[in-house]
Amino acid sequence: MILPPAFYERDTVTVAKDLLGCLLVHREDAGTTMGWIVEVEAYLRDDPAAHSYRGETKRNSVMFGPAGHAYIYRIYGLHTCVNVVTGPEGAGEAVLIRALEPVAGIDRMQARRGMDDPLSLASGPGKLTQALGITMDLNGTSLSDGPLQVWSPASLPGRRPEGIEGEIVETTRIGITKAADLPLRYYLKGNRYVSRR
Repeated sequence: MILPPAFYERDTVTVAKDLLGCLLVHREDAGTTMGWIVEVEAYLRDDPAAHSYRGETKRNSVMFGPAGHAYIYRIYGLHTCVNVVTGPEGAGEAVLIRALEPVAGIDRMQARRGMDDPLSLASGPGKLTQALGITMDLNGTSLSDGPLQVWSPASLPGRRPEGIEGEIVETTRIGITKAADLPLRYYLKGNRYVSRR
């Protein structure tokens, strides 16, 4: 079941926590790749670490658009990161998907990443976009009816990500210098696929 736009229109921290255990799905002609979302970071409008902190620009305009769209950007000129836009339109808030536990299309993920180790395939924001083939072309696309989607945890009956059910670790974000002390990173406790504990 694809999550509706209303799911993302709520408080960003609530959405971030509720995304844990959902599935990030990329549907392509060659097949579908997907993984459980096991780690995320929230970025808020008044947050100095957020791309939206200094206002809307051409680069971050998707963050100010409707919730439930993909905000994708490149870091260091190499790695692509995928976020989901949250809150009311104009809020400039988003949730970064930091790590996935691979579920389907694992052979394609391994080929794209040039490695076999399932624990390392999508254990970081740049790793997961490479594994799923998520490119800048998907920036601004709807997560409800585009090729990149987020499905509810109930989409795979009888299956769930590893870890302690219902327990979320709340801690500081990774790789930032501004507002680095804010506890806005969340991950599934006991899950081996997170980027860092």
